[in-house]
Order: sequence, then C-alpha cells, then structure tokens
Amino acid sequence: MGSEEGLSKAYNFLEQGDILQARKILTELLPYELEDSEVNFAVWCCSFWAAYIRILPKLEVAERGESLIAQWRNFIPNLKRQKPVERTLFALQKGIFSLALNSFTALMDDKFPQQQAELKCKIALCYKKLGHYETALETLKDKSIFAERSAATLAEMADCYALCGDEKRAKVLFREAFFLDAQNVDITLLDSELICCLIRLVQKKGYTEAELKEWIPVYGVLYGIFNVKRELHGAEFGILRQRIYARENELRDPACNATLIVPRLINMYFWLIDYYVRIENGSEKINEILLRIKLLDRNIYDLCVK
Repeated sequence: MGSEEGLSKAYNFLEQGDILQARKILTELLPYELEDSEVNFAVWCCSFWAAYIRILPKLEVAERGESLIAQWRNFIPNLKRQKPVERTLFALQKGIFSLALNSFTALMDDKFPQQQAELKCKIALCYKKLGHYETALETLKDKSIFAERSAATLAEMADCYALCGDEKRAKVLFREAFFLDAQNVDITLLDSELICCLIRLVQKKGYTEAELKEWIPVYGVLYGIFNVKRELHGAEFGILRQRIYARENELRDPACNATLIVPRLINMYFWLIDYYVRIENGSEKINEILLRIKLLDRNIYDLCVK
C-alpha cells in the first residue's frame, strides 16, 4: 500500500471519528515511510488521541460533547512542538467535532429551553469546525441564543461572519464581545484569519492568556482591525462611565491585578473616545481621556496619537 493510498484510508477513518482504526493503518504504513513528515504527524495525532478515545464510550452521553471540546483545547497547544499538516488536522478536526455534534444533538429533546439555547451554541461550534459556516451562523441567530448576548456567543457569531466573508459584521461583533467580557471569549476555538491574525500579533508581546484576552481589543483598535464601530446608546454611555469609575478606583488598590485592569480600562477609554468623536465639542473630553491613557501606558498613548 502506497503512502497516499494509506493516508487516504486513514483520513477517511479520522473524518468518521474512528481514530483507533486510522492509527492502525498509519502504524502499518510508518515503517515504509519513516521520512514522510505527513505520515509522522498523522501518527502523532492519532497517538495523542488514542487513550482518550478508548475511554470516551464509558462517559455519559451528556458528558461526551463537552469532554471532546475540552480535549481539543488540550490538544491545540501541543501543536506548537510539531510541524502541523493542514490536511491531517482538518480530517482529525472533522472526526472529533462530528462525534461532539452527535452527542449534543442527541441531548436536544431532553432539555429545557434555556439548556437548549446552550446546546445550540455548542452545535453551532461543531458545524463551524466541520466547515459548515452558514449553518453555524443560522444556528447562532436563534432568538433564544442571541437574546443573551454573551461574549462567547458574540465572538462565535463574529467568527462565522468572518468565515462567510462578512468582515464588517465580524469586526463589530468581535469588538462587542471583547468589550462585554474578554475573559469569556474562548480564543482557542476561533478560526477566522481576521481574528487569528490579530491574536498572533498580540501573542508576540508575551502576555499570559488572561492578559492576552484583555489586550486583543486594544491592539485591534490600534492596528485598525476593529475599525467598524457602533454608537453607544444613552443608557450605555452612563453604564460605561460607571464601569470606568469602578475600574479606576480598583486600580488605586495596591493589591489589584493591574495587568488585567489596565488593558480593560484602556479599552473602555477607546469606547468613550468613540462616543465623544460623534458629539459636538467632544475634543476637550477626548484630550482628557488620552491623558489618562498616557498615565496608564505611554507606549499605547504614543500609538494613539501617532
């Protein structure tokens, strides 16, 4: 059996979620293709998942979907030590999220409306990972989901819009999601180049994952990626000022977590600047806000006035 023939058979099993059978084929192929980087990477992927897949049937049906997504999150950081092959990864991803989709859809009839909304979000994620972007987006547009306007849901919706080619809506929703609750955005599950490019740029600055999430919207504005903005409504302006006041007071406490509060506060200042840009005689207020940013982070201030 040739390398390509063996890989094709293995990938068919991977896409079905039958990782153990794929591993068997690849292990038989490996001695003849020791120098083939794709075969080696595929074997590594199967080996990583094999032990987990063996115990998956022992889990309750209600636990399997969440467990598969959690294991996928664990898997992604390990890719940094490998030389990933896109074809292999997509076959594996298709198999894992097909299994997760089956698990989530099996639970739909047994859940109350609130739980169904949560399940639909997970189902939409599975569709996205399977490459069915429009189906994922339609699932997320369900009224019961969108009514909650959670940061996680908005980020997923933004990702789907970007993958469908609607970057304008994607930019608005990404910025909204990170403004609402950056820590609730699961950046490991985002796929669109629009957001992944920004994430890679900010990662180079060496932040922890929690810090990274807070700085993403800041650099998103500074790098011109989050350049589609919406107006704040009257009530939102008042709430924003209250949130800013609370964060400023929090920052005065020597025991506070300034590494998270500073970028969060700067992002709020950016939203406040957007508000004053749209009103008459707002330039004085904008200058005051820029001064506050200067006191927090001179480098960010320099980028603001550049």
